[in-house]
Amino acid sequence: MIAESANRSYNRCMSHIPTRILQETAVRYFLEVVRRGSITEAAHTLNVASSAISRQIARLEAELDTPLFERVSRGMRPNAAGELLAAHALRQQLEAERIGNELAALKGLRRGEVKLATTEGFALEFVPVAIEQFCAQHKGIRFQLSVGNAVHVAQQIREGAVDLGLTFTMAPDPDIKVEFAQRAPIMAVMRPDHALAHRRQVSLSELAPYPLAMPQKNITMRRLIDACCSRRNVLLEPTLAADSISALLCFVMAGQGIGFSAALPIRRLVREGQLAALPIRDKDMNTLQLEIQSLAGRTLPDAARAFLNTLIARASARH
Repeated sequence: MIAESANRSYNRCMSHIPTRILQETAVRYFLEVVRRGSITEAAHTLNVASSAISRQIARLEAELDTPLFERVSRGMRPNAAGELLAAHALRQQLEAERIGNELAALKGLRRGEVKLATTEGFALEFVPVAIEQFCAQHKGIRFQLSVGNAVHVAQQIREGAVDLGLTFTMAPDPDIKVEFAQRAPIMAVMRPDHALAHRRQVSLSELAPYPLAMPQKNITMRRLIDACCSRRNVLLEPTLAADSISALLCFVMAGQGIGFSAALPIRRLVREGQLAALPIRDKDMNTLQLEIQSLAGRTLPDAARAFLNTLIARASARH
C-alpha cells in the first residue's frame, strides 16, 4: 500500500512537471546523490559545494511537491518516488545523449563515443581487438573501457555509465537487456605439455592432485565451480586464488598448474598453442552464459549499436 501510494503521488507530480526541470542542474545533482548515496560524496565527484547540491535537491522536491530521499545513518537513500524519478531522469538523460551523438553523425559514423564495461577475461584480447577492427572502418569513434567483476558491470549498466556490458552470468536481471547470449562452458586450462593435455575431457575430481589456479570466491565462475564440487563431494583447494585472470593464466603457463576459463577469453592463446583447454565432463560446469548487455528500455546510440554487431560477429565466430 505504501509503494502504491508513493507511485500515485509520483505519477500526479510527473503528469504536470515541466520538461525543463528534468534537463536542469537539479536533476543532474539528484542523480549523482542517488549513485553515491550521500551529498558529500556527490559533491566530491561533481566538484561543487555540498550546500549547492542540498539547495538544488530541496528545490526539486518543492517543485515536485514530494520528498525524494530517506535520510539514513550512512547518507541518503531514494524513497519510492525518488527511485521512480531516478529511472525516468536517467533514461531521458541517456536519450538526449543518444540524439546528440546521432545529430553529430548524420553523415555516417564519423563521430561518437562508445562506453563499455567488461569482466577481465573479455579485456585480455576479445574487446581490444574488436575495437581496433571497428576503428579501422570508423576512425572518428572513441571508446572508454571499464574493467571489473560481474557486479561492477551490472552496476555500470544500471547507472547508464556505459552503453554495453560484457560478462558471464548464471541468472537474469530485470533491469538489464540481454543483446546477445551464448553458452560458455568452463574449461580446464593447462600447458600443452601437461600430463592431462592429451585427454579429450576431464572431471573435477581428476584435477584435485594438481596445483590449481582459481578465481576468488566472489567471482561468478568460482561460485559455480564451488557449487558443483559441493554437489559431487569433491574438494578443490587452489594453490593460487586471485581476482585477475591474467595472474591465473601466467601461473598456469609457468608450470604444471591447472586453471579454469570459458573458451572465448583464451581463444587466441589456445589457437597459438600456448594453452590447452579441455572440457569438464561434470554437467553443471556447462551452465555459465556469456552475455552482451545494455540497459533495459534504452535505445542505443548508432555507434554503440554498430559496435554491438561487431562484438556479436566476433563472439559467434569459431576462431
